[in-house]
Amino acid sequence: MEERQLKKQRSKNKGKERRAEQKAEAARIKEGQRLVKLAQEVPDPLAKFPSFHKFERSGLSCKLIYRRVADMDEPLLEWAIDLTKRNMQPLYEKSSGGWKENMKREEMTEDAACFLVAIDTATDKPLGFSHFRFDMDYGVEVLYCYELQLEPECRQKGLGRFMLQVLELMAFTNQMSKVVLTVFKHNLGGITFFTKCKYTLDDTSPEDSFDETFDYCIMSKENKVKRSQKTSL
Repeated sequence: MEERQLKKQRSKNKGKERRAEQKAEAARIKEGQRLVKLAQEVPDPLAKFPSFHKFERSGLSCKLIYRRVADMDEPLLEWAIDLTKRNMQPLYEKSSGGWKENMKREEMTEDAACFLVAIDTATDKPLGFSHFRFDMDYGVEVLYCYELQLEPECRQKGLGRFMLQVLELMAFTNQMSKVVLTVFKHNLGGITFFTKCKYTLDDTSPEDSFDETFDYCIMSKENKVKRSQKTSL
């Protein structure tokens, strides 16, 4: 009789623990959603970092600007879409999904799309851009980098790394837990670049199995300050 009561009590305790965990998880997600909403409402997340408004190195001289998709003038938006096609179509065509230009255009013109653009200070010619969003990803508040694209003549001069650092600043000062991005496994140059920038395989990256393989992986960089704050609680 006593053993039966003990089992019943243990089951009851486990139920309480599960409910407490579910409640804590729901509260965490709600807080993440609140932080994402606040970040999305910031008029210009780049404004806090005046020293990162310019890049002058390796023969490049450019200014960085932030634009929501609604504020992108049509020629600039069309250039960004065209640059993505020029840089990424060959990689997409090697993937299982192939290149779908209409889907890419829709993705880059959705209301939530934000852009960080590098503009040549002498000619006003755009040199590179990032399409990103503040969003929830698998229940975690993140800055998701959809694109980081440079004109061919601007590569390997530090601009891409600089722009990625700016994304990280905007993410972490707005209390995002990490910066996340997707890269094709056959894009060895991209994987090497992000690895050098201290990005690692994310927990949400799909794993190949006997039945299914994936031609992409998900990489991320954590907000170490936020992680340390959680650990100390």
